[in-house]
Amino acid sequence: MLVAIDGPAGAGKSTVARAAADALGFTYLDTGAMYRCVALARLRDPGADPAALEIGLGERVTLAGEDVSEAIRAPEVTAEASRVAADPAVRAALVARQRELIAGGDWVAEGRDIGTVVAPDAEVKVFLDATPQERARRRAAQSGRSAAEVLAEQEERDARDRAREHAPLTAAPDAVILDTTGLTLAEVVDRIVNLSTTRRAARETGRTA
Repeated sequence: MLVAIDGPAGAGKSTVARAAADALGFTYLDTGAMYRCVALARLRDPGADPAALEIGLGERVTLAGEDVSEAIRAPEVTAEASRVAADPAVRAALVARQRELIAGGDWVAEGRDIGTVVAPDAEVKVFLDATPQERARRRAAQSGRSAAEVLAEQEERDARDRAREHAPLTAAPDAVILDTTGLTLAEVVDRIVNLSTTRRAARETGRTA
């Protein structure tokens, strides 16, 4: 089974997806970290080939064997990640890799186009969102920067992500829209776990009917 969790920056995708994967006993896939690795590689070498990059995902994120878990969260990498994500060649390379990863087993994958492009046939699709102010507050708390500064950058990135020609940020038609504003992590995870277990039970019932 694949649980696809999409949404804009600051909606809580990474935290929620990781917790939901733990609760369900699924494997967690952070596709955003993959784009950040490409962004970091391009900042270091503008000619870096995304298809040739050695990206390791897990408790720590590695790039060519180097632990870049903190480096890919730098503001300049965040800004560059949104730009490289609009590059068709980058998207093609990473989408192919993501599809290979989730081809077997049970996964919770989070990003901005899992349910629309990477795996449109995912059994569970959730689009996480929150008010712009709440999203900026969360990112500011994580980074130690001012909420106003984060909000300004967030608005620019949202506009770029939603307007890009290839795989723009949008909810899949059959996705469950979940506004996390005012909800605790446990409440959001419970809703996703309940949705996933219900879908799995329905699928198993259909197989035995």
